[in-house]
Amino acid sequence: AGVGATRVLTAEISGIAPALMTAKYLNLPVVYARKSKPVTMPDTVYLTVAPSHTKGRLVELIVSPEYLARGERILIIDDFLASGATIQGLVRLTQAAGAELVGIGTLVEKVFEGGRTNLGHLNVPIEALAVITAMDNDGHISFAD
Repeated sequence: AGVGATRVLTAEISGIAPALMTAKYLNLPVVYARKSKPVTMPDTVYLTVAPSHTKGRLVELIVSPEYLARGERILIIDDFLASGATIQGLVRLTQAAGAELVGIGTLVEKVFEGGRTNLGHLNVPIEALAVITAMDNDGHISFAD
């Protein structure tokens, strides 16, 4: 709340619920990057590709310029922070729009996948509600205190 965001940005589909709740709490508009371009979207869009951790392939992230404007202060919200690849894609969309990234929030962070380190160069606050420090093949999960 203290970063002065003017809009929340996420990726469909898993990021929508936490982004909506965050935006509702902060009384901000929310926009989500589509993974395919609907026919109703204008021809000119912001588009990037990012590796999908869950799909195991590259996915497109697309936002219409009418929903992401120059000068906006963007808070990125997503469900997981693993490698940070999806969030990096959302950062590229933010930069393409001429907007400013002011923070990143996730429900769960998997520390052992290095996402926070990969995003460190952005110099913005990164917050996670739950931080997983280790997972093993027997189903044991360790959380940070």
